[in-house]
Amino acid sequence: MAAARESDAPLAAVDIGSNSMRLEIGRVERGRYRRIAYLRETVRLGAGLDAADLLGEQAAEQGLACLQRFAQRLAGFDARRVRAVATQTLREAANRDAFVQRAQQALGLPVEIISGREEARLIYAGVGWLQPTRARRLVVDIGGRSTELVVGRGRRLQRAESCALGCVDLSRRFFADGRITERALGDAQAAAEAALEPVLGVFRLQRWDEALGASGTIGALSAVLAANGVSDGRVTASGLRWCVARCLDAGRVDALALGGLPPERRAVLPGGLAILLTLVTRLGIETLLPARGALRHGVIAELHARLAAGARALPGAAPGVPLRSE
Repeated sequence: MAAARESDAPLAAVDIGSNSMRLEIGRVERGRYRRIAYLRETVRLGAGLDAADLLGEQAAEQGLACLQRFAQRLAGFDARRVRAVATQTLREAANRDAFVQRAQQALGLPVEIISGREEARLIYAGVGWLQPTRARRLVVDIGGRSTELVVGRGRRLQRAESCALGCVDLSRRFFADGRITERALGDAQAAAEAALEPVLGVFRLQRWDEALGASGTIGALSAVLAANGVSDGRVTASGLRWCVARCLDAGRVDALALGGLPPERRAVLPGGLAILLTLVTRLGIETLLPARGALRHGVIAELHARLAAGARALPGAAPGVPLRSE
């Protein structure tokens, strides 16, 4: 029985993203996930990459300080029950090995740089874990420096792609001076279409019954639409065009005062909006709903499954708790 109890102990995921860093701690109880703690810091690691793809020291120091705070919360955790993953910024950074070494020292745990498709797979797993379905599903995630799209049915992933385009880098390229103009928004959307075209060509051939958005960008825009009475949180092309109009009315990033918009999201909202409007219009997405699951939940789901399988393999051990999936 000790092995079975061990499989029910808390698990943790560290997501070293390009815009934010997140720590999720939770436990699986009777097949359902229960959050114990969630920490999120807007670090914008992706904004620290220069033209030579070198991660600058200021951004690195901010990221390391965040990881040190996460390490304090994880003090005493069994390293087997934690997984730390890093995404697009460290996939791109020419000096990633040096940063990963420092990050592992700050966190006290291994740090794994995952591929774009692995990131997409884990996002889909996290969404499917917390929102199980047998339907065909499109899952979209717009991160700081990458965008992931996944189509699957139930737990079965059918197609997963990742594109090196996100809200941080697009906002830096077209709204670096803080001004929001019709021309800048048009140029940002044209750049998004060009970067996403190979992915759009693949996903235009796919079919789905529902579309979900698993990122902070989509969650933020959903909250804005709901807070301003534009929708009940559903994201549509008309709702996104309403957001574009409000951005043009504001004229500047620091003047954005939309209800439901956190202050830390202002700087990256125009870039994220351009990407999402491109996806919704080019893929013919009628309605996009915010998802409950995300990358970190996929990481925890797989940690739990592995530990539960290990517990079942021990002689005399009680069955592990099954994942709540379909």
